[in-house]
Amino acid sequence: MKIATFNINGVKARIGALTEWLSDNQPDVVLLQEIKSVDENFPRETFEDLGYNVETHGQKGFNGVAILSKYPLEDVTRGLPGGDGSGRDGTDDEEARYIEATVVGDRALRLCGLYLPNGNPAPGPKYDYKLRWMERLRTRAQALLAAEEPALMAGDYNVIPQDEDAARPDAWRNDALFLPESRAAFRRIVNLGFTEAFRARTLGPGHYSFWDYQGGAWNRNDGIRIDHVLLTPQAADLMRDCWIDTQVRGGEKPSDHVPVWVDLAL
Repeated sequence: MKIATFNINGVKARIGALTEWLSDNQPDVVLLQEIKSVDENFPRETFEDLGYNVETHGQKGFNGVAILSKYPLEDVTRGLPGGDGSGRDGTDDEEARYIEATVVGDRALRLCGLYLPNGNPAPGPKYDYKLRWMERLRTRAQALLAAEEPALMAGDYNVIPQDEDAARPDAWRNDALFLPESRAAFRRIVNLGFTEAFRARTLGPGHYSFWDYQGGAWNRNDGIRIDHVLLTPQAADLMRDCWIDTQVRGGEKPSDHVPVWVDLAL
């Protein structure tokens, strides 16, 4: 089963590029971030016509996540557990950033698609929200591991894990994506027992999943790696490969992110 995570940066703005990519590459499952659409306005028929089942957790103009799957999706849940629902503590999911579902191939796989808060400017309330959100994600990650079943958490984490994950790490030192607290929070999740799929297959610098639209970043390969796939041990045992679909960034009207793929023996 070939699964991709892709921050599309506006599904309606990229509908042509996205449908072309789907037709050319035929992923079995796609986890989308930043769909920037409420559920009722999501162009689901376009993807259903391509053979995908569609589940969304949308928000007008911002954020939003979705799952496209050629297999049926079961037990769909929306929103990261752990918020009090009021918004007063900054932990509820008024912001649509998280969706889960189970997909069944030869065996079941729990899919968790996420769009982690950016956190800038830091320090400040937005950064505090980012760290609280990551702690809630860690709690959910613990529950996934306790189930001892194949599961993955994939999406735009808005975290640069190491210096080698940025073309110019010094330019990011004071950014919320690269602050020590952000990287430590990411490590606390991985170190619970997850496999960071891309780094399990590919080591070294020069591998990025995001290039800003400004300053000719793509042409200069001034990128960062912030889109990640984390696998439970049961899913990691099934991994055949993981790669970044870099060439997509050079297409017509591209997202500033590119897909990250994982191939599982499912």
